[in-house]
Amino acid sequence: MNSIQDALYNWLTIKIVADARPDDHAAIETYELFDQILIKEHGVTDIKIIKDDTFYHLSYLLQDEPKKTRFPIELIDIMYNQIEQEPEKYKNYQKK
Repeated sequence: MNSIQDALYNWLTIKIVADARPDDHAAIETYELFDQILIKEHGVTDIKIIKDDTFYHLSYLLQDEPKKTRFPIELIDIMYNQIEQEPEKYKNYQKK
């Protein structure tokens, strides 16, 4: 993953889905993958999320240095909203 901004975007997008669908094994595995990318490739730890009316605000440590960023809610929630609108396209398959 090239940029930390992209990695954080992907991590947060799938985290929203995985948190809302705790039985969705694919979402949880994907979240864990992006979590490891943030830790191992970028040195990101201790992510905290605050959601207001417009943004998800993230604070985190980047190699022990405090950082902040934000993402528009509509941009992050797009995957979850799509799943909610068309659940028949996003079936949960059991782990084998």
